[in-house]
Amino acid sequence: MKRQLALAAETWPIAGKFVIARGARTQAKVLVCTIGENASIGRGECVPYARYGETVESVSAQIEALRGRIESGASHEEILRAIEAGAARNAIDCALWDLTAKRTETRVSATLGIEKPRALATAFTISLGSPDEMAQSTAANAHRPLLKIKLGGDGDEDRLQAVAAAAGTARLIADANEAWRQADLEHRLELCARLGVALVEQPLPQDHDAVLAEIRRPVPVCADESLHVAADIDRLAGRYDAVNIKLDKAGGLTAALQLKARARQAGLQVMVGCMVATSLAMAPAVLLAQDADYVDLDGPLLLASDREPGLRYDGSLVYPPEPELWG
Repeated sequence: MKRQLALAAETWPIAGKFVIARGARTQAKVLVCTIGENASIGRGECVPYARYGETVESVSAQIEALRGRIESGASHEEILRAIEAGAARNAIDCALWDLTAKRTETRVSATLGIEKPRALATAFTISLGSPDEMAQSTAANAHRPLLKIKLGGDGDEDRLQAVAAAAGTARLIADANEAWRQADLEHRLELCARLGVALVEQPLPQDHDAVLAEIRRPVPVCADESLHVAADIDRLAGRYDAVNIKLDKAGGLTAALQLKARARQAGLQVMVGCMVATSLAMAPAVLLAQDADYVDLDGPLLLASDREPGLRYDGSLVYPPEPELWG
């Protein structure tokens, strides 16, 4: 029987408000791609990435343009060649992985050679706010092993010091989302080093990060917005010490596996990250992150509710997906 493709746009309320340097959100807009074949159904969830001009409508149109190929049985490799990296390709690719797992009754983890996937400790995100607001949120979550602190440019020194004072034994990742300026860079990296910050994520805008190769980096620096696919690694290796791999940027699990392998070859640390989304989007990333240096898969923890069945979270531990959800 020919495959059948279906798309569904969904909106999931965020618990409170999610704030980063580029703005605030109170809901997560996701697109679910479902591919059916006989009695088997595979699903993939993506989050259109506004930073790169994606919307639910544009991503849906990209997938619809490939309907014929998808329903005729296109492989992962054909999809990689047919569409550029981004949310649309992620949804298709992850749906195909899930479909194959359901059709063959073989777990994706087994296909990837992961004998027994383990639970992972994920970072928990502290939204951008005033120093007092962020200190309060940090203190409320200081029992977690790893916190990602969203920064925004002006006032970040005060935010960093307030958060560090409230963090207890929690390790900190400082995520500027491209909001720092070159003039402030070295001073802020030195401050992060003094405060014991473990990693600084994407301090400079994507098009202005070449300077990172020319300065001393007292804290490891991680590429996020500057990184999309494996071909980016050669350009970034001298500028960054780590990379944040997100399925919605890489364009699916297949491309993300290639990207991770290339990053390891270049001697870079690996973070596996996410957008704010449901457990369906996190599930393939949990398998990708089994050997990651940093795990940032707290998307469902930031929502008012998650889909059922979802991933099991126990505090900051996220457990591998069950077949009912994905894979």
